[in-house]
Order: sequence, then structure tokens, then C-alpha cells
Amino acid sequence: MGTLDLKPAAIQELKVAIQETTLIHPSHETHENKSIFLSNIDQVLNFHVQTVHFFPANPDFPPETAVARLKNALEKVMVAYDFLAGRLKLNHQTGRLEIDCSPSGVGFVVATTEYSLDEVGDLVYPNPAFMQLIVDGLNKFDDQPLCVLQVTSFKCGGFAMGLSTNHVLFDGLSFKIFLENLASQAFDDKPLPLPPCNDRRLLAARSPPQVTFPHPELLKLKLPIGEEEKNPPVFDSKQEDLDFKIFSLSPNDISCLKEKAKAGEINPTTKITGFNVVTAHVWRCKALSYDVENNRERESMVLYAVDIRSKLKPPLPVTYCGNAVLSAYASAKCSELEDEPFSKLVEMVSAGSTRMTDEYARSAIDWGEVYKGFPNGEFLISSWWRLGFDEVVYPWGKPRYSCPVVYHRKDIILLFPEIGGASGNGVNVLVALPHKEMEKFQALFHKYMA
Repeated sequence: MGTLDLKPAAIQELKVAIQETTLIHPSHETHENKSIFLSNIDQVLNFHVQTVHFFPANPDFPPETAVARLKNALEKVMVAYDFLAGRLKLNHQTGRLEIDCSPSGVGFVVATTEYSLDEVGDLVYPNPAFMQLIVDGLNKFDDQPLCVLQVTSFKCGGFAMGLSTNHVLFDGLSFKIFLENLASQAFDDKPLPLPPCNDRRLLAARSPPQVTFPHPELLKLKLPIGEEEKNPPVFDSKQEDLDFKIFSLSPNDISCLKEKAKAGEINPTTKITGFNVVTAHVWRCKALSYDVENNRERESMVLYAVDIRSKLKPPLPVTYCGNAVLSAYASAKCSELEDEPFSKLVEMVSAGSTRMTDEYARSAIDWGEVYKGFPNGEFLISSWWRLGFDEVVYPWGKPRYSCPVVYHRKDIILLFPEIGGASGNGVNVLVALPHKEMEKFQALFHKYMA
């Protein structure tokens, strides 16, 4: 187990030079103009998510060859993902956001940097400079494309593929499938391995809506859906002076947490998984580090995403394209988190996932139809740990590392894989907290691992 202080990176300015920007379209004409329905889960996710995928040099595929292959692959994959070229619009009759599948195009950017990939340093380090590998390209387009792809070549022959996608398009699982489909089309004459299911009405609210659970994990809004840009998305983002640290948990550390959970009395239905024990450990440390009076009496709620594809009856197709995750929660007084055995915390986290049945998920979707709100908790654990973006095989090989472009937030804790991917089983925990709370969090993190 290690801790990495996120001091200023060696390279904070990558000196990225944009060489070309263009809008690209499907390789052949798709359906007539249409509007795509967005579920209540999609509706509240109108913001962009950026990822960067780093590739080492491959003499058979220099950056200019990879650029041509990726551009062609994107044109081909857009036939199945015809909505990528569209734009978001507000349907004034329904008050809902929709995707207008006009052929406006996907942004494609070609750029260079003066540095080699090795000079960039530790790719696990969430360097704010990585924003230049996609955000610079995104800003070149005035009409807000739903998707922008930027290829930035390094002087060593390696390159970075940056992708910025509006979150209404994909959750993590459907984005991984999109990457696999994109990679497949970069090969010669390879069929699309996982054709997407684009029917988002599979997650439409029932008519009439039937809210059958209280849903403390959700917060009502006063504004009609479609106007949430006047409100901060999901969590209130306040500017604060924050310390940033990465806490690395090895496979052995995670095994130790599992053994601690098994050592206590535990409900036989509790799933002692890597995610559940890491989440329980982080929850305890975060809740107890809170800098307020009478913290032991405070109620703490942690949120974490649960994939509902297999939870529904009938199940959603594995290739469902859109957001099919809902916020599960665990809640307890801080005194319980401090006094109860670790097994009890793991049990509460596991119960949050188990709670997400077909009826609970449908009730949450219907809740969104009635109240039009957001997930609401003390903090969210956002896991990129097992998504496997760096397991996708391109003609030039797998990425050396894939990661989100990180925006430091005290109310979001990120889990992301070590270099080597999810198969390595270790996890990095990125935490951003005010200095005093970070000192306490770090002490608790090591104390409860002992």
C-alpha cells in the first residue's frame, strides 16, 4: 500500500499544436433525420466526459497511419452509431432533451506535441496537462459536437487518443463497447463485433409513473428537465483549496480487506468483492475525516453506480447503448462507521447493490419522471477500475494506459486501475480534500489497513 502526493507535475504544459480540425460523417448515408428519446437517467447527464488513451510507438503504425485508420474507423462505426453526428436539443412540447440526429458531424482533431511519451512521466498521475490532449480540440468547435476525437502524436512515434463524449451518449460499459467497435473498424475488413442496441425507450418511465420506494439517494429539483444547466450537475462543485493524493491498494491489500470482512459476523448474502471492501474502507475514512463538530452524530451517505442491465426483467441487452446505471447507496451514522466491525460496513455496501432490483430500478426511473432530480449524497465513488478500456485491441496494439481526464472534486472519489489494466487487480484511489481533512483521511486509511 502506497500514497502518492500529487505535487505539480514535471510537465504542466504539453505544448500541443493543433494541426487539423474537421467534422466527419458516416461512411454512407444513415436513416432520415430523426430524434432519439433519452431516458430519465440520460437526461441528468448533459456534460462531457473526457478520456485519454496512450499508445507507445509502433514502427508499423506511425501516428499519421493511425490517424488515417482512426478517421476511417470513426466514419464506418458512425453508421451503427448514427446519433453521434447529431446534436442535443430541447423538445419544448415535452420539456425533455433529445438527440437530433442531423448529420452535423463528429469532431476530429489532429495535433502534435514536442515531448516524447516517456517525458510525460507517470501516466497514472492525473496530470491536469492531459486536458490539452482533448479539451483543446473540443474547444475548436462552436456547435457543441456530442463527440470529439483528438489524436496527438509524440516525438517518439507514440500518440494519445483523446475522446470527449457527452455523457448522455454512453455510460462506462457502453463506451467500452463503442471503443471495441471503433478499434475493430481500424482493422481491414473486420465486421462490427458488438452492434449496439440503440433503443433507449427500454428505460422509459412507466405510464403512469409508479414510485414505490422513498429513494433517499435522489434530490428533487424545482427546474423542469432540460434546464439543469442552470444547476451544477449531480454534485455541487465548489472551488476550494484541496490537497490531492493517490492511495494505491495492491492485490494483497485488497485480499487483506476481504479477510477482515470475512472475520466478522456477516449476512450470508453479502458479497465480499474487491469493489465492496474498497468502497467500505474509503467510506469509513472519508466520513470520519469530516471536519465538523459532533461528527459522530452525523449521518453519512455514500453513492456508487450499479449497472442495471442484468437487474431488469427482462434483462437489457448487454450492448444497450446509453446510460444503464443508477446510484446505489449505503447510509449510517458516523458513530456506527467508527464502532462497528468492518464486516458490517461491507454488508451495508453490498446491500446497496442488492437493493437494486427490477422494481427498485423502475421506481427510480419513475421518480425521475415525477420529480426530475439528481443523485444526492455526501460523496460519490466513481469507479473506472474494471471497465477495461486499456484491454481494447487496436491494429497497433493495446493502450499503455487509459484514464479519465480528472477534475479534482472533494465530493467525488475516483477508483482507477494500475498500469497493466483491470487484470492486475490493484486499484488507485484518487482523493481530493481540504488539507486538515486529508491529513485525517490519510491517517485513517493506514490505520484501518493495519
